[in-house]
This record gives sequence, C-alpha cells and structure tokens, in this order.
Amino acid sequence: MSEPDIYDPAFVKDVFDRCSNRYIAFSTVCSFGFTEIWRRQCTEMLALKQDQVSGYDLMAGTGEVWPHLLKRFPQVRSITAVDISSGMHRRALHRLHQIRAERIRFIEDDVLASQLPTSSADFVVSTFGLKTFCPDQHSALAKLTARILKPGGRFAFIEASDPRGWVLRPLYLFHLKVALPLVERTLLRGAQDFAMIGTYSTNFGNASGFTEMLRNEGLEADYRKFFFGCATGVCGSRPA
Repeated sequence: MSEPDIYDPAFVKDVFDRCSNRYIAFSTVCSFGFTEIWRRQCTEMLALKQDQVSGYDLMAGTGEVWPHLLKRFPQVRSITAVDISSGMHRRALHRLHQIRAERIRFIEDDVLASQLPTSSADFVVSTFGLKTFCPDQHSALAKLTARILKPGGRFAFIEASDPRGWVLRPLYLFHLKVALPLVERTLLRGAQDFAMIGTYSTNFGNASGFTEMLRNEGLEADYRKFFFGCATGVCGSRPA
C-alpha cells in the first residue's frame, strides 16, 4: 500500500477533524504556552493602521488568534475565517458566538480552492497553518495573499519551525517527535493526530522559503525568528 499524501487537503481535513475537540488544550499545554505568545507576536507584526478594519484569518483553526487581534486592533470590524476542517469550524463557532460573533464569519473550505475576492482585504493573518502545505501549495498561498490584499494591505504569518543551529535543538526535536506522540498515545487512547502535527512542523523547516515566494509576488516581506527559531514568521504589505 502506498504512503498517503499528508498534504492532500482531504488528509489534512481528516487529521484536524479528529483532533479538533482537544486541539486548544493539547497544543497550549504541550507547547508550554508558547503558542499563545507566538499568536500575540503575530498580531503585533501586522501593525495595522486605523483605517484597516477588515480581513482574513487563513487556516483559522479554532480561532485562537482572534482575541489577540481584536484586543490589539479594536478598530477591526470584520474577520473572515477560512479553514478546511469542519471539526475546527464547530469549535471556532462555539468560541466566537460567546462574545464576538458579530465581527466574525466562517468559510469552511480549502483556502487554496476558495474564491476569495481580489483586493478585498485590509489584512491577512495566519497562525500555525503553513506547516500543512507543501512548497507548491506555499507558492499558491503567496499568490492568493498578493491577490486578495488591497494596496497597502498588511499580512502576518507564523509557524512552529525547526530551530536549526540552536544548541538545544536535539531536546526540542525529542519533545516534538518522541515525547508528544507518547503522551498522545497514552492519554488519548492511541491517537496519533498530534504526532502528525509534529511531522508537519519538522517537514516545514522555517518560513524563509515562503518569505521569498511572497517577495516574488511583489509583496514587501520581512522574515522573523522567535525563541531561537522554534517559531518563524513573515510580515509585510502589498505596496500602495
């Protein structure tokens, strides 16, 4: 039997549908809270102006970036969240309907196949979605980002990464590839979905290649590293 294509949209959807109910707690605890820190830092990279009020959260997951985004930029009136996972969709709806439903709508779709309008966004943000794409899909995402941003529109992406060159990298990789899968198999009755998230992260490497793809689409893009490269990101804008 041939190995599955872990970047096929249907495969990705199944992985995140299965782990959606536990995703928030598991990812926060097993990252020692760094995922929340990195989401906040991602919104800081956006640097929105007062008249930039609507945009997209791509590969939105369960919407953990929304509180950070709305707290830092209270002028934001509309967030359109796009994610392929119906499980993540349900969890996100539960969260947003509590306090912020009026400002968020959700599109359940493969972001690369979605027909988002050209020049429709003041901003694009994405936290921890890049890893589920292969390089060809990253190139398509860069084209999409350039197309949907308005002139002067801002973007910011962040992703867990492989901290090559860091003295503690072996310990980090042990935590990601051995400890977390063991915890998952022990506590979640043999599940291996969060282990796949570790595989996606190490395969991803870092955001430097995606940064170049954004630049090739005519966007101004700055590459960033966080906590010795355990997360990397890119931010910038479409020239006005």
